[in-house]
Amino acid sequence: MKKLRKGFTTGTCAAAAAKAATLLLRGERRERVSIALPSGERVSLGVAQLEMREGVARACVVKDAGDDPDVTHGALICAEVRRRSGREVVIGGGRGVGVVTKPGLAVPVGEAAINPVPREMIRRAVREAMPEGGVEVLIEVPRGKELARRTMNPKLGIKGGISILGTSGRVEPWSESAFMRSLVPQIDVALAAGFTEVVLTPGRIGEKNALRRRVPEDAVVQCGNYVGYMLEQCAERGIEGVLLFGHVGKLVKVAAGIFHTHSRVADARLETLAAYAAEGGAPQELVAKLLRSATAEEAVSLLLSGGFAGVLNRIAERASLRAGERVEGKLKTGTILINLKGEVVGSDAGARRIRWGRYLL
Repeated sequence: MKKLRKGFTTGTCAAAAAKAATLLLRGERRERVSIALPSGERVSLGVAQLEMREGVARACVVKDAGDDPDVTHGALICAEVRRRSGREVVIGGGRGVGVVTKPGLAVPVGEAAINPVPREMIRRAVREAMPEGGVEVLIEVPRGKELARRTMNPKLGIKGGISILGTSGRVEPWSESAFMRSLVPQIDVALAAGFTEVVLTPGRIGEKNALRRRVPEDAVVQCGNYVGYMLEQCAERGIEGVLLFGHVGKLVKVAAGIFHTHSRVADARLETLAAYAAEGGAPQELVAKLLRSATAEEAVSLLLSGGFAGVLNRIAERASLRAGERVEGKLKTGTILINLKGEVVGSDAGARRIRWGRYLL
């Protein structure tokens, strides 16, 4: 089996571009530059563009994400460098680099979305090229505004472009853990906005319907398939209550104790619906039809038309119980199940005890 190739973070590319531009400011043109990663390892990156005009040096590096399906793969990460008085290295964001507009992130409101580790990498790279004197560095990503639409930045309140990220300097290909970590800042934004209870939703259906029912955007946290992980992160970060809200096809899995809801990991939707229907007294013929259903949506329709709506409330109750067990009772939990039209098809008493329940029911 072919070994997947690692890539470089936007932070590493920004640091390399900044060093190349600083060297150019001193009169040295380099087609490759060497910089240090946070671990101390040194890496060499190619320089795609070099330009000098009116005391400003500009260099660009093409982002290479290796074999990871990163949205910024192939993007130009650029740095403009000029001298300034004093000895400080001042780092800012230009075109295509987002600006933080909500508290709770690693960067203060109003500053360019260049995270602390990349800032230190850029500072160190610039100092290697120019140990003396002050330098002003402006990081740009020409396609950043367009690329940001495909990231979590709009949800996190980072406006106008992408973030310059990275903690190790390397991109691990197909890293599920990296994607999971990228979801966590939503919790910090919610807390910073004063929300100690959140709506946790596994997909766009839940998010769209929560916002339509006027739940504040900062109180809605997307968890994707990682329900268990995000429940744990909520508990660790001080969230007090979580309302699971989303399509029944996802949340019915939680009722079965499945906390990674991707179908390739586990899929017991129809079996769970059928088991609870049987428990609720449904006739054998209906249970058999549930198991033969093409989708969870079809199975829900069968339950509703057959007079077994209470089964869905029981499943919501069980999902809340399982979620509470997952975090050892550290959170209040409630569950609301919806169909593809956004209609509520099941809920439990826990949902009514959480602030957002009155908006969603």
